[in-house]
Amino acid sequence: MSQPTRRTGFHAYDIALEIVAAVDPLVDRIRRRDPDLGKQLRKALSSIPLNLAEGRRRQGKDRQYHYTIAAGSADEVAAVLDVAAACGWLDGRAIKPALSLLDRELAMLWRLTH
Repeated sequence: MSQPTRRTGFHAYDIALEIVAAVDPLVDRIRRRDPDLGKQLRKALSSIPLNLAEGRRRQGKDRQYHYTIAAGSADEVAAVLDVAAACGWLDGRAIKPALSLLDRELAMLWRLTH
């Protein structure tokens, strides 16, 4: 797993890049079993840092909207990993680091939106 080298000082964005690096190796394993679910995972995964980056440059409710979308995408990524584990496509140990990062991200996004 490659680690992102760019550090922005925006911790939620930096963690989002770590999530992408942690989940990316799992995408193809899921896509082989369920191509649609793999595609959905890929979109939700990229949505987290993209919405954080866009929201950071916005103000007021527009900023909060993008952070809320990022949180929804983070929840969606976690749900896809849970489904893949429940179906036996991934071992629980394989998804644990990503789920840990997603929990951190969701806590940060909660603070950014409430």
